[in-house]
Amino acid sequence: MSETTHEPAPGPEAAAPITTGRPPELIALPGGVSLRRRALADAGPLNAAVVANLAHLQPWMPWAAEAPTPELSRELAQAGVTAWDQGTDFMYLVGLDDQPGSVVGAFGLHGRIGPGALEIGYWVAADHTRRGIATAAAARLTEVALALPGITRVEIHCDESNQPSAAVPQRLGYRLDRIDDCTPTAPAETGRKLIWVRTV
Repeated sequence: MSETTHEPAPGPEAAAPITTGRPPELIALPGGVSLRRRALADAGPLNAAVVANLAHLQPWMPWAAEAPTPELSRELAQAGVTAWDQGTDFMYLVGLDDQPGSVVGAFGLHGRIGPGALEIGYWVAADHTRRGIATAAAARLTEVALALPGITRVEIHCDESNQPSAAVPQRLGYRLDRIDDCTPTAPAETGRKLIWVRTV
């Protein structure tokens, strides 16, 4: 999982769009799973998935230090809808095709790394790891991101010790651009952040 994945902050402020385009709202993946644009109706199922996976997420995700309340999940769901409409962040959920509305992970294209670029963040539920979901989803989101107007670079960030996460960009032909020193924000982090890059 890419431990930098986090939710758009709740709030009314409008941000500058990173692109004038919008990615597909539904993306089919191999193995009977799909990425879907996250909606307000997903707040409850996503909350339940995060709560069920706290022990899995806490080593890498600073936002998973405490279980989110249903109210916070609704606020964050609304923030995600707003961010998509504004063109600053594009939040997805992974669900099983034979279980409509299910949540087995979350992905995002985040416009937080500067103009012309999007960062892919992700996590997959503990009982659905090692099935290729993260790699397949990141591959499709890389293609989708680089097809958006004005986007020429896609990045994946992870801590040096998070080898399962680092394996995803390696498999997809990303280049290790640099290692940044930073203050650890989650228990398993070393403070050495790998910055993986793909360009047009």
